[in-house]
Amino acid sequence: MSKTRFPLSRRRFLAGSALLGGGYLIPGLMNSVWAAGSDAPEKTTVRVGFIPLTDCAPVVMASLKGFDKKYGITLQPSKEASWAAVRDKLTSGELDAAHILYGMIYGLQLGVAGPQHEMANLMTLNQNGQAISLSNQLKEAGVTEITGLQKAIKGQPAGTCTFAHTFPTSTHAMWLYYWLANGGIDPIRDVRTVVVPPPQMVMNMKIGNLSGFCVGEPWNERAISDNIGFTAATSQHIWPDHPEKILGTRAQWVKENPHTARALTAAVLEAARWIDASDANRKETAQAIAGRAYINTKPETIEGRMLGHYRNGLGKSWQDAHAMRFFNEGAVSFPWLSDGMWFLTQQKRWGLLKQHPDYLAVAKQINQIDIYRQAASAVGNISLPASAMRSSTLADGKVWDGSQPAEYADSFAIHSGGQK
Repeated sequence: MSKTRFPLSRRRFLAGSALLGGGYLIPGLMNSVWAAGSDAPEKTTVRVGFIPLTDCAPVVMASLKGFDKKYGITLQPSKEASWAAVRDKLTSGELDAAHILYGMIYGLQLGVAGPQHEMANLMTLNQNGQAISLSNQLKEAGVTEITGLQKAIKGQPAGTCTFAHTFPTSTHAMWLYYWLANGGIDPIRDVRTVVVPPPQMVMNMKIGNLSGFCVGEPWNERAISDNIGFTAATSQHIWPDHPEKILGTRAQWVKENPHTARALTAAVLEAARWIDASDANRKETAQAIAGRAYINTKPETIEGRMLGHYRNGLGKSWQDAHAMRFFNEGAVSFPWLSDGMWFLTQQKRWGLLKQHPDYLAVAKQINQIDIYRQAASAVGNISLPASAMRSSTLADGKVWDGSQPAEYADSFAIHSGGQK
């Protein structure tokens, strides 16, 4: 679990801002200064891409609740068909920013998720809330957890089972690979993996194309409600309070539109805080994003897991202590350097990166802490941590704190080169 805490005392609020390299104006005063015109947004209309997933909520609600207007912009959410489409439209400039995969932004920066582009992460949109689903065919064969899956896979020719994730450098690929490898299954050699857009996961499992998939909600819950699969593991089981989607853009766009970047971040940050403020707000959000223009599913398919109410499709129900979070007193939203670095370690582990990068330098280049700090000041009463690194313990017992990334990347028994 993450060991960082975010008390909202004024002393910590001001101390954190100083430690991260700059002082704050009094919350509320910054709004009036920017409204005076000298720091007005360069663009007043901002087109932000999203994929129909529950964690697009802060982007959508920033628009629907009018938080964008408060900061002098009009946010236009743009529903996209796939992560590859988001990538292409973002890098071409057709989109100004996007609800996007953390690993895609880092992969683009290093040229392993498509043509190399200088990228920027404005803030984290959510933690937790993804899952790995297995098919009912596996359940009928007696496979309900990782040990049984490992035995079943080892008893068949390599590649017999097909698993889907959403993009080669995606968070979902990394959760899937981590979970399989931790259970003794080599995700490169023992199984076949394919890329499937999130809304198409359930249908592909229904027609028998997939043994399992890793995707964001509501598609894991949808697999249960449609009676075609069950939840074998949640992503928060793999890494409690892990980073997930981010508000991403091109570095050049930030350079050309710094005030717009600040305004966009502030609007989405305020929306994230609003969503997490109460269960009533979460229910309202579920109703809104369930609409045809967004996720296009039944609100109840979204609402349960958004409130932390989980069932696995095997008879077990629970209240998840690490369900999807959008704000959590600012701990979710802050663009932790160590979060971005973790994805680089996994890209190196699985052979997407051939050499160790300068992990910290890459993270500092991408994660826009200064923009985030300005946005937090504009919103007001949002704490900043004393350090841009955080410490977490993953399901295999390994501690990740960003301090020795190359050693961490090389420490896994199962990796792209085989097994130690």
